[in-house]
Amino acid sequence: MSYTHHEELHRGADVMAALAAAKITLCGAGALGANLAENLARAGCRQMTVIDDDRIEERNLSTQPYMRADIGAPKARILANNLYRAVGAEVEDVTKRLDDSNVKKLLRGSDLVLDCFDNSVSRRNVTDHCLAAGQPCLHVGLAEAYAEIVWNEVYTVPSDANDDVCDYPLTRNLVLMAVAVAAESAIAFLANGTKQGYSITLTDFAVRAW
Repeated sequence: MSYTHHEELHRGADVMAALAAAKITLCGAGALGANLAENLARAGCRQMTVIDDDRIEERNLSTQPYMRADIGAPKARILANNLYRAVGAEVEDVTKRLDDSNVKKLLRGSDLVLDCFDNSVSRRNVTDHCLAAGQPCLHVGLAEAYAEIVWNEVYTVPSDANDDVCDYPLTRNLVLMAVAVAAESAIAFLANGTKQGYSITLTDFAVRAW
């Protein structure tokens, strides 16, 4: 019996085939990116690239799926290893910073780009490239008790002024809510081309389509 048995019963064979065939690039392996990669891998996505140049810190452990023994190691590499060991997903780790000099090369060939970066400069590089290339891109972002999942066509990059956003209030429950909704939005796109965005507020557990 396949590890995706329950997903197959829920989604059907055609959707599962689409997920297995899709080439996905995840930009960021932090709270959003790492958890989203795990959700998608366990749902049946088997071809992913994860881009992140950060290393694991102790403060990451409450919201990111890493362990104490991983502290100091590259996030993308540990995530790729974990997902291969967990379900055999083929994850390519890219332990470098995405910028305007390499964005075209790093995102080339992706059927779907998922932007989970924690800084506006990198988000802008992804946004501009995907708009110019006509490449599907879904942005996932957090701000205290609020989250949004937005397709590139209507996305607005946060101000460049606040570029170091590592030290803000954040709870794992909001992260997991955002990741669950983002994963469903991504799967719907890969299954039938639907592009649906959402906003999430933790205080009332509300998920709103827009």
